Amino acid sequence: MISTKKIQMVDLKGQYQKIKAEVDAGIQEVLDTTAFINGPAVKQFQADLENYLGVKHVIPCANGTDALQITMMALGLKPGDEVITASYTYVATAEVIGLLGLTPVLVDVNPDTFEIDLNAVEKNITAKTKAIVPVHLFGQCVNMERLMQIAEKNNLFVIEDVAQAIGANYTFSNGKTAKAGTMGTIGCTSFFPSKNLGCYGDGGAMYTNNDELAKKMRMIAHHGQSVQYVHDVLGVNSRLDTIQAAILKVKLKHLDEYAAARNRAADYYDKAFANHPKLKTPVRSKHSDHVFHQYTLQLKGIDRTSLREKLAERGIPAMIYYPIPLHHQKAFASSRFIDKDFPVTLKLCASVLSLPMHTELDEETLSYITNTVLELTA
Repeated sequence: MISTKKIQMVDLKGQYQKIKAEVDAGIQEVLDTTAFINGPAVKQFQADLENYLGVKHVIPCANGTDALQITMMALGLKPGDEVITASYTYVATAEVIGLLGLTPVLVDVNPDTFEIDLNAVEKNITAKTKAIVPVHLFGQCVNMERLMQIAEKNNLFVIEDVAQAIGANYTFSNGKTAKAGTMGTIGCTSFFPSKNLGCYGDGGAMYTNNDELAKKMRMIAHHGQSVQYVHDVLGVNSRLDTIQAAILKVKLKHLDEYAAARNRAADYYDKAFANHPKLKTPVRSKHSDHVFHQYTLQLKGIDRTSLREKLAERGIPAMIYYPIPLHHQKAFASSRFIDKDFPVTLKLCASVLSLPMHTELDEETLSYITNTVLELTA
């Protein structure tokens, strides 16, 4: 049996239909004012996001990759400086490290949460290490309390890659909470359409509580100038489009309800697959909310390619994030990286499968997906 509705990995159209009037009005306002670059919607979204995150400065930019690059430029990292991050993540995280002539130091991740292995981080700190980039992968935070202790002990910057976990709350041992991306030196995010807070094109942002870093990031993102035609540093051209800001301004108001909808879907999946001997469901961290950018299963004794093909035949999309670890990519090839140091990463790359996860999943669709997966993995 094939589902009568088209199932999407991410249903942006269904989500848009529910906020169409608000989004259309925001776009129309930009068209009416013709303030296409750095218009009022950009400033309003920036202020709204600062308020939501509880952070002093949000600096919008063109995309999440630019956010990471501008951040590393603002921190004054120099060629040869080492930056530690995970091998199990999207390429952008490490791409900018190499692009700036820095040295990427890739490490393994934890088997349950997929987050960077902090024991491996500590083992790889050298005199050349200047920064750590924890990736809050799939929707929940790295153990930031311990990571910040490691960073402070070694005088390192922490650049949080929060592209997949915006809105997640981290709880410290003293009960204090903070939003993902606001605990390190600088947080970086992407507003790519499929993200939990996504626009209808490209977009990104950086956030920090450091006044001087905020000023420098704004300058770098705007051709290195704080006053027109006065260029104090070398910069780039990286702006959040006003139309995209108008869309994000609307969607930010719904971000927490979107997270709740994703959690309801994740709970449904969890219940359906509980105690399945061949399926390991996502582990919820003790110290962080999970906003489920992805719902990722670990398969045991299952032919992943065959399962994915059979799901596709039944109209169910499934994705593999990420089939090739960064330390196996030609762009990062180095004798420094040995497979024995990445047992978890290699296992995940060979065994994970992500099911549809978005805000519009209803019980009928979830029932069809789970029943089909159970049938094919019996």
